[in-house]
Amino acid sequence: MEHKKSLILDAADLDFCLYDWLDVESLSGYERFSEHNRETFEGLIDLAREVAEEYFAPHNRKGDLQEPRLVDDKVELIPEVKKALTAFAEAGFLGATMDAEYGGFQVPTVVYRAAFMWFQAANVGTVSYALLTTAAANLIREHASAELAAKFLPPMLDGRWTGTMNLSEPGIGSALGDLTTSAVRAADGTYRVRGDKMWISAGDHELSENIVHLVLARTGGPGVKGLSLFIVPKWLGEAGALTDRNDVSLVGVNHKMGYRGTVNTALSYGSGAFPVGGEPGAVGYLIGEEGRGLHYMFLMMNEARLGVGASAVALGTTGFLHAREYARERIQGKELGAKDPAAPAVPIIRHPDVRRMLMLAKAYAQGGTALILYAGKLLDESEAETDAAKSASLALLLDVLTPIAKSWSSQWGLAANDIAIQVLGGSGYVRDFPVEQFYRDNRLNPIHEGTHGIQALDLLGRKVLLDGGSGLADLLGRMRATLDRVGASEPELARLVGERVARIEGVTRTLWEDGESTTALANAAHYLEAVGDTVVAWLFLDQLGALGGVAPALAAEKRATARFFITHVLPRVDASFDLLGSGDRQLVDLDEALI
Repeated sequence: MEHKKSLILDAADLDFCLYDWLDVESLSGYERFSEHNRETFEGLIDLAREVAEEYFAPHNRKGDLQEPRLVDDKVELIPEVKKALTAFAEAGFLGATMDAEYGGFQVPTVVYRAAFMWFQAANVGTVSYALLTTAAANLIREHASAELAAKFLPPMLDGRWTGTMNLSEPGIGSALGDLTTSAVRAADGTYRVRGDKMWISAGDHELSENIVHLVLARTGGPGVKGLSLFIVPKWLGEAGALTDRNDVSLVGVNHKMGYRGTVNTALSYGSGAFPVGGEPGAVGYLIGEEGRGLHYMFLMMNEARLGVGASAVALGTTGFLHAREYARERIQGKELGAKDPAAPAVPIIRHPDVRRMLMLAKAYAQGGTALILYAGKLLDESEAETDAAKSASLALLLDVLTPIAKSWSSQWGLAANDIAIQVLGGSGYVRDFPVEQFYRDNRLNPIHEGTHGIQALDLLGRKVLLDGGSGLADLLGRMRATLDRVGASEPELARLVGERVARIEGVTRTLWEDGESTTALANAAHYLEAVGDTVVAWLFLDQLGALGGVAPALAAEKRATARFFITHVLPRVDASFDLLGSGDRQLVDLDEALI
């Protein structure tokens, strides 16, 4: 399929990933997706591109320059944000992956993820309101009672109500076991929530009739086992008949480096600013059972982690596309090796070091895209598979890949934006060109939904050990299957990848052979980065086995990118694997006075 060139995303690469490599059409064989085919998939993605180009991209810069502000105790946003979100909702994107019984289309997540990346690359600040709403709706669908789902899902999925997630508190970020916000059961069976929350994206605004906050609050003893999850709406009542303001108040707006279009707030629950009759506190509705709040919240957090990774990749991709276009047009310097003083100046893309930077940014962008979409298809297969054992195995593999998909994509998607600024030189550092905003927007993603270090601890300290390491074993098995399949046609690249696959297995065993977690986890970030690079190299190699029916120009481009990553980038993992295998404890034993 021929695509008009875009500086937002690479449509040809998305098509290759979905149809030639991942064969998403095969998902139609599952009952859940049986109503879909390539035509409906392409229709969704084409519609996403159209809406993104018409309603989201035009105000990306304006939303950055005119960030949310408080006016008469209300958050004021530029009007284009609401217009864009209305167009998004009217196109059916909010409920696209939702079950048909809730009015959704049951679109595969992998296809929706590809479609959604158009919005993330076009205007991540605006589309984040929609991302949070769909994630909150999915959690309510999965874990809330039928009564709560019937009340909250319809207005959320048609765009009248928006959603948030409320975890962090002032002074308490990732250490969720220390949360102090409390919830007490009231006489009417609801709960009264009291406490302060911080860093709440989309926490207050006038974009929707209501805001549905998902709030972690303490109902029991210390630690995460004392946490429960609540729906705490800004307004009480039914859709179309909101009657009373709940006791949720806006304390302030945080001013950010990037993602400025998404208002970020400090909220207070039960402060008495909007007292509700009867007992003090904001009215909350318990989701599921007491004490399982963090378990439920992980559904939203894991979805958000893949969404954050996709955001980083989308921003990295648009940054690369802008830098490549600039490099093709910017004339400066003579060809390397030119001896004639009268030799003409050439486009900077002719210079090897500029090519190095562009290839690196492209490899990060396309490698991250492959990683996010591969994870998306795993999610679809795990949820649609009717064989319980197969479903559990797929879910476990996804568990292993999720911290990599989130953190590798966030680390190196951001690096692609940094490279784009460097390619543009001084022009990249000024606001006349958009690449500096892409970098600022993307800088949040390595922090969002669990920092790089937390994802590393999760991968090495938990995910690779689950079920006796069977998820990691499945991943290594898939890697070796690719080596066998592609090894004959790409022996050099297969050898380079195969050597690092073997190191994952050996280093993981060495780290855990004595069960001493402090030493094992001391350099977990190195483990995440090395395994992430190896996984992406494997995905590139796997893609080379899917080039048979691809147009020659695209096949040559994909082969060049894969070769560059495997030969120029992958070797950096060796130093990390060496450090991990040595049992290094320098960071554990280091006297903090020496830092």
